[in-house]
Amino acid sequence: MIEINELTKRYGGTTAVNGLTFTVRPGHVTGFLGPNGAGKSTTLRLLLGLNAPTSGTATVNGRPFAGNPRGLRQVGALLDAGDVHGGRSARAHLTALAQSNRIPRGRVDEVLREVGLGSAANRRIGGFSLGMRQRLGIAAALLGDPPVLLFDEPFNGLDPEGVLWVRGLCRRLAAEGRTVFVSSHLMSEMQSTADRLIVIGRGALLADASIAEFAARGTAPGVAVRTPEADALTALLTAAGAVVRPDGGPDQLTITGLDAERVGELAFQHRIRLTELATRTASLEQAFMELTADSVEYLAGDRT
Repeated sequence: MIEINELTKRYGGTTAVNGLTFTVRPGHVTGFLGPNGAGKSTTLRLLLGLNAPTSGTATVNGRPFAGNPRGLRQVGALLDAGDVHGGRSARAHLTALAQSNRIPRGRVDEVLREVGLGSAANRRIGGFSLGMRQRLGIAAALLGDPPVLLFDEPFNGLDPEGVLWVRGLCRRLAAEGRTVFVSSHLMSEMQSTADRLIVIGRGALLADASIAEFAARGTAPGVAVRTPEADALTALLTAAGAVVRPDGGPDQLTITGLDAERVGELAFQHRIRLTELATRTASLEQAFMELTADSVEYLAGDRT
């Protein structure tokens, strides 16, 4: 279990992490989300003892992780897949980690096969693609068979097969009773992989909720309609008690207050032609964008 309590990290006048408190429990895949610069990577580094907090605590199974002589048996972490010696082979890299953590050498080939790098074990890491480096980083995290795993952007550089593999791996590890904490900016993957979400912005906690609870925070679900008779349909549905809003084009509308079946019935009764009619469900991405709108540090097109 991971416990973060009033964790704060300041660099001069900049507060990277601001009084964070949350718990990541075993048996679940917990997603860690936030805009660029929100403090996710800093939080993970504080948890692993790579940086010292200004105040507060970060513990793994009730103890600080820093100074643990056999750390890979306690926590497996993928922070930066590129932070490896390019001149070493994959097997040599993992063997050095195994020796420093008193892990049997036979485990090296086991994890290489598990991540799909068995045939590349003797190749130099410098010739690996980003996706292969990601797999090697995951192999290093799995090396000590730890109860707690941290993955920072594990989907980067992977092809569709690799993405599916990582998704399945995370869910399998959680099903085994491990604590799995995954930081990612890919909303679709979090929706498919995670059970719960921790969301931060400007170093502060914004949400700690299940996937369903978090998605429901977004704009209320509605009905998406496309029609060449938008004005007539708007008048008709407004009179029936719905709220109708334009949605991206003169023939596109979003309707709340009536379900899709009722919208279709009214349009049919009044001979209004619809070219699209669909229920719009709550979206994780929409909820994330709305929640973090005030916490985004860098905006595309921002000229100020």
